[in-house]
Amino acid sequence: MALTSKITAYDSAWPQRYEAVKVLLASVLGDELLAIHHVGSTAVPQLAAKPEIDVLVEVSEHRNEAARDEVLLTLDYVRGSDLSEGHHFYRRNVGGLRTHKIHICSRGHHSVIQMLTFRDLLRNDASLRKRYQDLKIELEATNIGGMAEYLEKKGPFIVAALLEVANRRR
Repeated sequence: MALTSKITAYDSAWPQRYEAVKVLLASVLGDELLAIHHVGSTAVPQLAAKPEIDVLVEVSEHRNEAARDEVLLTLDYVRGSDLSEGHHFYRRNVGGLRTHKIHICSRGHHSVIQMLTFRDLLRNDASLRKRYQDLKIELEATNIGGMAEYLEKKGPFIVAALLEVANRRR
């Protein structure tokens, strides 16, 4: 079973692709919108990644989800299963390939903190970034269970990095 797309070398066009979707989302999400962030591996310079732009949207609260789903569907974003309570997920595929993922969470949600913290760790620690990249490439090469397997096997690395940060802050 394949991943949603193949891991590729860092592409300097990824930040521009994020900026384009950020402007679009800001124009359609309305007054619940608080912030939009580029997250995931495409937000980390020099990190190989699946060329899928991850966008984290912080909202004041989840209001009128049906209307939001409808607006995002007009932009070709399909709502997937919620990743956790209050963590709404949308995906956009073009020509059968995933191009974008949108995570919508209320401010202070644990996913917001985790995604931003892990992104910043990777941006600021070349050794961690290299180990994470090597893990992702290895997982892609040995993957037989698709995205669920890939995400499950990346999880312990991410948790360990976040725990290390939490322990340093104590």
